[in-house]
Amino acid sequence: MSIEAKDKRNAEQTPANTLDVAKIRADFPILDQEVNGNRLVYLDNAATSQKPLSVINALNDYYLKYNANIHRGIHALAEEATEAYEASRRRTAQFLGGVDPDEIIFTRGTTEAINLLARSWGEENISAGDEIVVTEMEHHANFVPWVLLAQKKKAVIKRIPITLCGHLDLSDLDSIITPRTKLVAVTHMSNVLGTINSLTEISEAAHKNGAVVVIDGAQAAAHLSLDLKALNVDFYAFSAHKMLGPTGVGVLWGRRELLEAMPPFITGGEMIRHVSFEKITFTELPHKFEAGTPNIGNVIAFRTALDYLDNLGMDNIRAHEIALTQYCIEQLTKLDGIEIQGPLDYTERGAAISFTDADIHPHDIGTFLDSRGVAIRAGHHCAQPLMRAMGKVATARASLYIYNNQSDVDTLVETLIEMRKYFGV
Repeated sequence: MSIEAKDKRNAEQTPANTLDVAKIRADFPILDQEVNGNRLVYLDNAATSQKPLSVINALNDYYLKYNANIHRGIHALAEEATEAYEASRRRTAQFLGGVDPDEIIFTRGTTEAINLLARSWGEENISAGDEIVVTEMEHHANFVPWVLLAQKKKAVIKRIPITLCGHLDLSDLDSIITPRTKLVAVTHMSNVLGTINSLTEISEAAHKNGAVVVIDGAQAAAHLSLDLKALNVDFYAFSAHKMLGPTGVGVLWGRRELLEAMPPFITGGEMIRHVSFEKITFTELPHKFEAGTPNIGNVIAFRTALDYLDNLGMDNIRAHEIALTQYCIEQLTKLDGIEIQGPLDYTERGAAISFTDADIHPHDIGTFLDSRGVAIRAGHHCAQPLMRAMGKVATARASLYIYNNQSDVDTLVETLIEMRKYFGV
């Protein structure tokens, strides 16, 4: 059976109902362990998700059965590895709504993908006096590259602010995005607030003024059904490791005409068509942006992660997370001293829930929870400008995914109650 035929069969097996969490958890043996003598409750999925056995086995299969470099060798192992690698590219394009596989660039992650854009598209298209618009809720990966580019090119950084309830404030968008704006950078889903941003109004304003739109999809790709052609954006970046895939694999999607006009970011093997002392020419998309030996085995295993997600159904995943997020917010808001950051309407947000305690520092919250086996994130979450806009130094963040259930939320809440008693507040 061909790789594409297997993908079609997997898609046809998508269940009609919401998730069977008990069955899903059986695919993640890491969740069976104890931490500090307690059942592990893993609530740090916004940082990275756990990996099912099928993904781990796919990675092992590559190294055990057909480990070889790709696009170069003519022997059997090289051809099998090349086909499996390119099958992952085609599978990724399918997952994103059926985009052109040649528009899929594999990187090391979202951070590298956006840096590629800043160094390639940005260096060619940003000049002194041009405007780059970012939002106050961006992860550093979709903020720092643009600030550094603006400083280098003497361009102007402008911001889209946030409201008190954690949404983007688009009331003054016409004065923020102007004919001098060349690029607008927006997160699809905030890694701190959980806010899901409606991209339509921003994209329309940007395109009306001739600007391109760059979307950080690192949080959204794991949780939402994506159709990039319908989103009306120009670039979209995300990471495999947040959506059941291996680490060290990212995806940059871009419109073909923009990618073709961009110079390569890194030069060397594979991305070259002709080399001489007098002239160098580059190969076609997507290989122009994939110099050197890529992360072959992990890219191949990523296809299995996409199969797993599609078998569950992205709409089912979203429904499960809405219900669990609602339950978590309802339980947390009952606790003394706990304040949730971001929208309280669970239909407008993802499953990353940041909160603060009026009396206890987020780092102490994280440490106490870990002592009871509950894994969360505490800190500024690589979003210091957002923290300043919120008037916070840091938050604690519990982030939910497909293998979490109400029992996990109950453990989180019970441990927070125990924590406040422990600290005497």
